[in-house]
Amino acid sequence: MLGFLKGVNPAVYLFSATVLALILANSPWSGYYFSFLNTPINLQIGDWQVFSHHGRTMNLGEFINDALMCFFFFSVGLEIKHEMVGGSLSDFKTANLPVLAAIGGMVVPVACFALIESGNATVLRGAAIPMSTDIAFSLAALGLLGSRVPTTLKVFLMALAVVDDIGGILVIAIFYSEGLAILPLLIAAALLIITRFCGQKGVYQQWFYYLMFFLVWLCFLQGGIHTTIAGVLLAFCVPYVPIGVPKDLMDQINVARQSFDTYPVAHSKNRVYMSASQLDTLTQLRNTSSKVVSPVQRMNVNISPFVNYVVLPLFAFSNAGIALGDVPISDFAGGVPFAVMLGLVVGKPLGIFLFTWLFTKLGVVSFPPGMTKRNLLGVGMFAGIGFTVSLFVATLAYPASLGDIGVEYLNDAKLGILLGSLISGVIAYYYMRIVLNKEVKEGRGAASPEYQAYLSAQSGHPQEEK
Repeated sequence: MLGFLKGVNPAVYLFSATVLALILANSPWSGYYFSFLNTPINLQIGDWQVFSHHGRTMNLGEFINDALMCFFFFSVGLEIKHEMVGGSLSDFKTANLPVLAAIGGMVVPVACFALIESGNATVLRGAAIPMSTDIAFSLAALGLLGSRVPTTLKVFLMALAVVDDIGGILVIAIFYSEGLAILPLLIAAALLIITRFCGQKGVYQQWFYYLMFFLVWLCFLQGGIHTTIAGVLLAFCVPYVPIGVPKDLMDQINVARQSFDTYPVAHSKNRVYMSASQLDTLTQLRNTSSKVVSPVQRMNVNISPFVNYVVLPLFAFSNAGIALGDVPISDFAGGVPFAVMLGLVVGKPLGIFLFTWLFTKLGVVSFPPGMTKRNLLGVGMFAGIGFTVSLFVATLAYPASLGDIGVEYLNDAKLGILLGSLISGVIAYYYMRIVLNKEVKEGRGAASPEYQAYLSAQSGHPQEEK
């Protein structure tokens, strides 16, 4: 259904929605923009209001953040499971480098924020805002540099961003859950156990997991734990190993070829007629092909277009609308915008670089082929593009329940995220362009013998793409 959108990088839609929100929020139509986001979402079954939050009906902005964004975190959970079971985080030794780098990239930005705003407990609720990396934006920006970027750096950045997401999810679960209700959470736990058990027993139908996703989401909505955690936990319950093997598919394909070679398809004008046996062969082929694909991969592929082209642009449109006139210039010298920007622009690359350098010196980890200290710093700068999860954490850190001061801090934090991400991306791009060109001339990085040998080994021993 969304296939016509796939020719464009999802980051383009995300960026366009952000710009549109900024324009509307600072235009004569700002009143319409904000009133549109406050539109109530009514779905009532009898006396039950489905989208009820804290005893009242959700508005459109809350529906996007608390309902639609669960699909984003469900997709993130599927990606995390893949990386931990069969991807770049599956091997302990290989995973050490991005995990340690990500820890530094989370700890130092939080410390930078706390250093600036240590005297205000309410502002410190947002200390976790600059700790996240936006996977889509950061990888898209790094990809602009083309083949000069070693693939090992791209894998490193993606794995680092995944670990960042894990950190962000833990922060949301631990620090932004309130008013816990035990019964709904116990029901949610039982549903998750049932889902996991069914997955182990061979229940691979996608509708079953979407149904359980909805039920667990409802329980979390009433239980006080932020609903996005429901998406992540449910994703962990989806089976990873397919029930079929590629050989079964190949055998079925050979049977299908024989069937069509023996009994040709009859043509009449523009219509194609198949025999009953040929239709049955195609049905069996379709069923077999679905069984040899990992359910985690299949669900992630199916849900990604909806997340990338609908959910995330809507999230950006509803959360990036900042009234720039409401932010005092003085805040950039020591307020929330400055604290967030400092965490993203300085804290993120500094933490990633220092932790990687330190544990390399200690012999705990080593650089992969193609990585150097200089391009490591550049990757750390790209990791400072913290958009989606950072905005999400900001909305949780400064909720409407804080009153006018919460609205002010949220507006400040959003501005800090946008400017910090933009500055990080621009500096990272131009810095890396200079570094990569220099490394090519020096025979380092992507031009190093070690990296070329690595590429030769990869092409000589092709591996299944994760």
